[in-house]
Amino acid sequence: MKLYPITENHLYIKTFSKGKRAGTRLISVSVLKDYKAEKLRRANPQKEYLNRVGLSVGKKVGNAVKRNRVKRLIREAYRHVEKENGLRSGFLVVIAARDACAAAKAEDVKRDLRYALGKLGMLK
Repeated sequence: MKLYPITENHLYIKTFSKGKRAGTRLISVSVLKDYKAEKLRRANPQKEYLNRVGLSVGKKVGNAVKRNRVKRLIREAYRHVEKENGLRSGFLVVIAARDACAAAKAEDVKRDLRYALGKLGMLK
């Protein structure tokens, strides 16, 4: 399934400051109710609510190659968690990678993401 990105910087800031947050050793997840969810649902051909997902990977993680690898790992972990467990929809989800994520395996990232989303009450 395609991820719908958060494209505006103010939504990242709002999600970090006002959203609920859960963190693990590898990632930190912030979740906030999306106030544009109804408008996006009407524009969506399937007429269902969507989550908008944003990734934040800082320079502390490593060079550009490592940061892009971490982004790919997180996107794939999100897809697997959404497919296997199902997620509540209509939210802004910002996933921030921590330093240890650069050396992590895909299964570790998936496990931590599932734990953090479960802690925030996002799993169905």
